Amino acid sequence: MNAPFPSTAAMREDTNRPDLKLLIAAPRGFCAGVDRAIEIVERALEKFGAPVYVRHEIVHNRFVVDCLKDKGAIFVEELDEVPDDAPVVFSAHGVPKSVPAEAERRQLLYVDATCPLVSKVHRQAERQIEKGQHIVFIGHAGHPEVIGTMGQVPEGKITLVETVEDIGKLDFTDADDISFLTQTTLSVDDTREIVDALQARYPHIVAPKAEDICYATSNRQAAVKRIAPECDLVLVIGAPNSSNSLRLVEVAQRLGTEAHLIQRASEIDPAWISNAQTVGLTAGASAPEKLVREVVDQLCEWRNVVEETIATAEENMVFKLPRQLTE
Repeated sequence: MNAPFPSTAAMREDTNRPDLKLLIAAPRGFCAGVDRAIEIVERALEKFGAPVYVRHEIVHNRFVVDCLKDKGAIFVEELDEVPDDAPVVFSAHGVPKSVPAEAERRQLLYVDATCPLVSKVHRQAERQIEKGQHIVFIGHAGHPEVIGTMGQVPEGKITLVETVEDIGKLDFTDADDISFLTQTTLSVDDTREIVDALQARYPHIVAPKAEDICYATSNRQAAVKRIAPECDLVLVIGAPNSSNSLRLVEVAQRLGTEAHLIQRASEIDPAWISNAQTVGLTAGASAPEKLVREVVDQLCEWRNVVEETIATAEENMVFKLPRQLTE
């Protein structure tokens, strides 16, 4: 889905409309974790039959959720909305340990669609607690991934920080055994600033063995950094509650380029492109390629679009499905 498009003029060329250069970022859109989560719901529907319940949005994209609803998925907020005899899938963002524990208590058939890269952070948190460390977790309060990760350890053993300013509110001493982890979908630049401040104040703090921000988040931000300086406007396809999509908007804006988050092509204000010569286009990790083409088609209605794909990385990551769905 992220294969480069050939540089071609739009089919509907009209001499009465000005040209518009469209730089399409690659990589963009679905990552391996999102692909896996969606396939888990689809495979569960095939194996168990509809309905299959899903706790929270499987990924943060309304189009994806609605498509799965049409196939027989029912989305709920909590397990008490799931009947005793129905299968349930946990979202890609991960869940606190209390959720599978409750599912097991009720003897529910559940499938965990947590992204393996989020699960890796969960395992790191467990190991750090086993070593007696208090965890400083860098993330956004209220985000499902943050709730899930903080729910992997006993209450009081993890402290959330969101900004550099939050570091000044911490009261650890040199005698405290502390470590840190991060949410996987943060701004690479913001997180680096927070980590630098954290390590400057607590030089003894233990870092994770590898960066927690996932490859897809980093790659999509790098692609936006590449195209934004050449653009008058950057459009990011994604949901308002999608952390990685919001970060893409911020990346473009920090480079001085106007940027807007949209969920569908219908949300584009024609005024945004009225004087634009070059527009950038990307999609968050939960947005399907179909929505990218929808936006391109909409722009072609207004301007003579010349597409060019700017590729900054190749992604070949594939995650295995849970054994429950493959045996």
